[in-house]
Amino acid sequence: MAKHFEESGTTQTLLRPENQTKTPSLYKVVILNDDFTPQDYVVHILEKFFHKTSQEAQDLMLQVHRKGMGIAGIYTLELAETKTAQVNDYSKSHQYPLKCVIEKA
Repeated sequence: MAKHFEESGTTQTLLRPENQTKTPSLYKVVILNDDFTPQDYVVHILEKFFHKTSQEAQDLMLQVHRKGMGIAGIYTLELAETKTAQVNDYSKSHQYPLKCVIEKA
């Protein structure tokens, strides 16, 4: 939108810079393997917090078990932080050491 104003008998036009929308940075929510959390609990977490199907959750749980970690999802920072906190708090309240961490995607 332009704005006009008079200055010493001349007209000048000020132009606003176009609003540029910046794509937010994305972050991976990574589930870490441990020696104590049961596999069915990891599947439960993936279904409950990451809305994975039963088969997706099972496949990802096996990846975590075999490789030591797995990406549960990729989100904006705020959502990644929220999901990580939810999983870590929920696991702690159920007395499991399962942990999620955030990595830049």
